[in-house]
Amino acid sequence: MGALKPAIGWLLGGIGALALGLLATQMPPARVGDLAPVMLCVGAGLLVAGLVRWRFPALCEVAPAGVRRRYHREMFLAMGAYVVAVLVTVSVLRAGGPDGTLRVLVALLPVPPIAFVLRAVVRYIRGVDEMQQRIELEAVSLATALVALLYMSGGFLQAAKIIDLPAAAVMTWVFPLLCFAYGVVKFLVVRRYR
Repeated sequence: MGALKPAIGWLLGGIGALALGLLATQMPPARVGDLAPVMLCVGAGLLVAGLVRWRFPALCEVAPAGVRRRYHREMFLAMGAYVVAVLVTVSVLRAGGPDGTLRVLVALLPVPPIAFVLRAVVRYIRGVDEMQQRIELEAVSLATALVALLYMSGGFLQAAKIIDLPAAAVMTWVFPLLCFAYGVVKFLVVRRYR
């Protein structure tokens, strides 16, 4: 139970977000916009984070307690703001939304929260020891290389008319894919250094 205790909040948040996402799939699309896929992705991410926190606590305990608390606080606030911003942006733009400069501002509403996510990550990396910084750098570098390779391969397949994906969807999913790849690669990098 001791190892499960720090993960309970993550797991419950994941279950709650998945439940909201599943509930949203039953509502008319015009009413909820993109709530269902956003909540399902958030829920899956929180569940994975909770499972990692529970089953591999050593991966999560590498920073001093103060650095971890600050990181979690900043990350939860930024990601919460991001989810709200995405929902507002999609809802406003689907309804026709404003024109001109105001439309640009509405479309870019999710960007500042992501900037705060990146700020939290940088502050976290600066707060850990040199070995952990090396692990983080390696994980970020490899994840970025993998996503760039995937994105470039998709571009070549798109140019050859083998696949046809909407550019807006592909561009929007680059950052979440990078975060996912980073999580997987970091897990592998940490195991290599043990």
